[in-house]
Amino acid sequence: MYVPSAFRVTDTAVLHEFIHKHGFAVLTTNGPQGLVASHLPLLLEPTRGPQGTLVGHFAKANEQAHDFGCEALVVFSGAHTYISPTWYATPNTVPTWNYIAVHAYGILKPIEDRAALVRILEATVNKYESPQPTPWQFDPNTEFHQKLCDGIIGFEIEITRVDGKWKLNQNHPAERRERVINALHTVGGENATEIARLMRSQLD
Repeated sequence: MYVPSAFRVTDTAVLHEFIHKHGFAVLTTNGPQGLVASHLPLLLEPTRGPQGTLVGHFAKANEQAHDFGCEALVVFSGAHTYISPTWYATPNTVPTWNYIAVHAYGILKPIEDRAALVRILEATVNKYESPQPTPWQFDPNTEFHQKLCDGIIGFEIEITRVDGKWKLNQNHPAERRERVINALHTVGGENATEIARLMRSQLD
């Protein structure tokens, strides 16, 4: 990922918090069958390895299961929105897109231990079900859930490199960024409002 210095984020705690919040990722590998990408939820185990370890699972039928041992790129995406040059109120400016994203790299490795796979499933279900009024329960002792486990395979990626990019108009003067923030609040919507909030935090 191209990350100019003005947009680079290197604080591990900030990057880990982002991964935890935006855990639905794109996992890409380049194995024997060429480039393959899967969209799936991942969990971060922050204390495993110098930069943390990602864990997840996919169907055994997924062709990416042939790519164990290959380098993986995992893309976590956050808020994003279009930025019109008219908001700058300055001539000779161009359209752009503000966004936040994290790219993590490492080797895709299988998790063959059944107990470890069950722990990943339990943790994933707990993370996304806990806000529900009546959380769905994963019970690995039932025949139904055991059959589900038979059809999937767990994996881990110890992060060897991580790039964080917060592209929030930091290369523009403060007065232009104030205009963009105001315009984004006028546009409204979840993405525009979140980008405005992040831009404000950079200015403050």
